[in-house]
Amino acid sequence: MKISLIQPSRNNLKYLKWSYDSIRKNQGNHDVQICVASDASTDGTWEWCLEMMKKDENFDAICNFSKERLGHTILYDRLVNDVARHDVCMIYHADMYLMPGAIDQIEHKLEEKTIVSLTRIEPPLHPPGPEKMLMDFGIEPEEFKEQELLDWFKEIQLGQLTKITEGIFAPWAFYKKDFQEIGGHDELYAPQSKEDSDIFNRFQLNGIKFVQTWGGCVYHMTCRGSRFADGAKRNPDGEVFMKNRETDEWLKQNQKATREFIRKWGHFCKHDQFLKPIIPSKYDVGFIIKNANLQLIEVLEPWCSTVYYDENETRNFRYAGYIETEDTSFDLYEKFKPYPIHQPEKGILVEIDGNNFTQQDYESITKLSEIIDNEYKRLEQELIHHSDDPEFELGNLYITITNLKTTERELIICKK
Repeated sequence: MKISLIQPSRNNLKYLKWSYDSIRKNQGNHDVQICVASDASTDGTWEWCLEMMKKDENFDAICNFSKERLGHTILYDRLVNDVARHDVCMIYHADMYLMPGAIDQIEHKLEEKTIVSLTRIEPPLHPPGPEKMLMDFGIEPEEFKEQELLDWFKEIQLGQLTKITEGIFAPWAFYKKDFQEIGGHDELYAPQSKEDSDIFNRFQLNGIKFVQTWGGCVYHMTCRGSRFADGAKRNPDGEVFMKNRETDEWLKQNQKATREFIRKWGHFCKHDQFLKPIIPSKYDVGFIIKNANLQLIEVLEPWCSTVYYDENETRNFRYAGYIETEDTSFDLYEKFKPYPIHQPEKGILVEIDGNNFTQQDYESITKLSEIIDNEYKRLEQELIHHSDDPEFELGNLYITITNLKTTERELIICKK
């Protein structure tokens, strides 16, 4: 098959070289274009790319020459749209070793409206999960036990050729037209974090089927770049560890991206045990907040479409201060409205009193879409057959429902 591998990279040269060698060794008889983006790298990545483009006619690269990184959220799309020559592409990380037969499996499994993910073999830097295999064949290219990995994989691969699950995680292969149909990644999450959960939601809502093949794999060293910029390490007993070693840059951006995801979708990132997305309904939720403080505003704001604040409170400056300092692409000036001057629009209205708001109330808010989804038929019947809108209490929250319209399908196409 003809396939373009998509690899943005920032200061990951040693992994890029390691990954490149594995692709060329194990690509079989397939026509594999490697597409690399050097993202403000200072480690010689672009110079290496220039050299490789002279040596390898199936290697193409672009460069962000500025001092500020763009991030893979943006560069994935630039490589897919402007560099990839083939109809099939695969999002592929620089810290991945391509196992023999992997592209054969993509060719066998990929079809219209389908995304095929390869299974990750990883050293135990993160907790185990049913969607991957944990095996330690090295945590850095310098200690990589290549032949041991290949011998082990040869023994297990035949027994896994027919195993299929429905999760999605990098590396994932797709038809370019399916990617472009929904507008690719949402730049809301640039430079990185949560952009994958967002696009996976939108793929699923657009009718894409997910196939994870266990007969096709990569060895994945995991999270090299902005999250664990100084690489992986072992303790004196030889055990690998990554917990609490994230960079400040990654932690800050991950927090921002998580809040943007909640604002857009109305829930945390959700998936089943094999990483197939779970997408609760997106309702129009309005909060009427009394006795608010800055901490409460910060906690609640992402979880609703509109914040109605008490116009009689003397501390409304808190809202203005929050709006001016919160780092978001959403228009918070439009989101905050004085009440009762502005009457709530139809939807889900939640009355909140800051004087008795509890952790349990917060947890109820984070699950509000699922709670309403579970009660949908009963609530819908009440809306149809009764003149009064359904009302109920949830802990210290008082909830009124005037409209059960959902809008998650309006999020499928990313408009740039």
